[in-house]
Amino acid sequence: MNTPTEIAGANAPPNFRKTAIAACFGTFLEWYDFLTFATLAVVLAPLFFPATDPNVGLLASLATFGVGMVVRPLGAALFGSLGDRIGRKPVFMITIGLMGFATVTVGFLPTYEQIGIWAPLLLVFLRLMQGLSAGGEIGGGAVYLTEHAGTQYRGFKTSFLQLMGPLGILFSTIQIALLRHWLTTAEFESWGWRVPFWVSLLLLLIAIFMRRSLDETPIFLELTKKTPKIESQLLNNFRDPQIRKRMFLLFFCISSSGAILFFCVQVYTMIFLKTTVRLDSALVDQLSIGATVILIPLTVAAGWLSDLFGRKPIVLSGIVLGAILLYPSYGLLEQLGVHYIENSSALTFIGISAILILLSCMLALVVGPQTALLAELFPAKNRNSAATLPHNLAAGWIGGLLPLIVTWLNQRWGNTMAGLWYPTIFLICAGIIAFLYLPETKQADLHQ
Repeated sequence: MNTPTEIAGANAPPNFRKTAIAACFGTFLEWYDFLTFATLAVVLAPLFFPATDPNVGLLASLATFGVGMVVRPLGAALFGSLGDRIGRKPVFMITIGLMGFATVTVGFLPTYEQIGIWAPLLLVFLRLMQGLSAGGEIGGGAVYLTEHAGTQYRGFKTSFLQLMGPLGILFSTIQIALLRHWLTTAEFESWGWRVPFWVSLLLLLIAIFMRRSLDETPIFLELTKKTPKIESQLLNNFRDPQIRKRMFLLFFCISSSGAILFFCVQVYTMIFLKTTVRLDSALVDQLSIGATVILIPLTVAAGWLSDLFGRKPIVLSGIVLGAILLYPSYGLLEQLGVHYIENSSALTFIGISAILILLSCMLALVVGPQTALLAELFPAKNRNSAATLPHNLAAGWIGGLLPLIVTWLNQRWGNTMAGLWYPTIFLICAGIIAFLYLPETKQADLHQ
């Protein structure tokens, strides 16, 4: 049995660890910047969207989060096409700068009380910038890292990129928990919520410094030698029936399922516990941190398992478990949460934690092999645009709007669980299609 160190270096360029760290750190910053808004959605609602009904303010805040997700496919189309034409590295530098600027600016944005309607309008504009940037980064980062990873243990080595989303939430959540502990409620709502956005300036400078030393992927360099003038492949992707089919499978089965589970487990669960169950925010932050810490080794293990048993069975098992257990898990969370508020039982707390770990297992099984799959599904000359567009379309339109749609359905039907049928039915359909049509790709030659 190979050790993780031996696996990390197997059949990969000698500078792979350096490349992986730099690529992952940049993606971590993208996720940290992008998801800090989601973590603070409940706090930002009354500051930027004041309303007599707090449910309306929360919906408006979640809609603003969703706006950033909706434009991700536009960023994917633009930057994905650029990545196929000018290279993976230049696109990385553009997207990280755009995301960093937008996030830091949010930290200095006046509230509705200070500048009126301009506050939510400017916030939406900055979310649009973040969405465009994330569309180029998330998906493109998977292609970049996978093309550097070699052929052996590709699922394990690239699974670390999938940790950047959970780590981004973890870093943001720990900051917010500490700020809530150190500051009074008035201080936090006045200026404390801005600190996570200010911190992103330091992270941005580090990410730019690290990315400047990155090399272009050997596969793209090989392409430029064969075809000195590389044209955009975006339209060609839709003309080729094989690529078109795989783009659909990536969108519907892999990326949409991963996005649904990610936003259910990492984003909506915490909103659900705070607003529906009404658990204390500090307690929810602690639960979020614990679940995210557990998710890290689970994701890497899923990537490793996909090298042993194949990408398809591991991803499919996560989708099936999600379809079966997602809805009842939230029902149990609500019951245990209410019981905990009444009794503060340690056993009840353990029960809530166990459900969050179960949800994390489902997520890990889908996203652990996902980075490798994104690149393995497509030929080299089409890879960046073919992978980034459906992946961001799924993350933006299916995953990013999930908290808003689920919350709206709950309010529409007057039932705290009604909206959860949306992700459940989607996962059932995705599981059936993946079982019938998703190819096995772990032996794919990325140079083809």
